[in-house]
Amino acid sequence: MEQLSAAGQGARRNEDIALDLFKFVAVTASVGRPTASSAGFVAGSASKPEDQVGHLLDLYSRCLRVVEGK
Repeated sequence: MEQLSAAGQGARRNEDIALDLFKFVAVTASVGRPTASSAGFVAGSASKPEDQVGHLLDLYSRCLRVVEGK
C-alpha cells in the first residue's frame, strides 16, 4: 500500500514542479495577459480567449514534458 501512495506522490510532485515552472514562464513572458497599448501604438487584433487557453495548456504540457525528462 505504501508503494502505491509513494508512486502517486511522485507523479503529483512532477505536476507541481511543472506548474511552478509554468507559472514562472507565464509571468516572465507575460503569457496570457492582455497587452496594454501605449501612445501611438495599436496592437493587432487580440487573440480569442479560447486561443489563449489553448496556448496556456500547450505551455503547461511542455513544462510537464521537460520536468519528466521527455
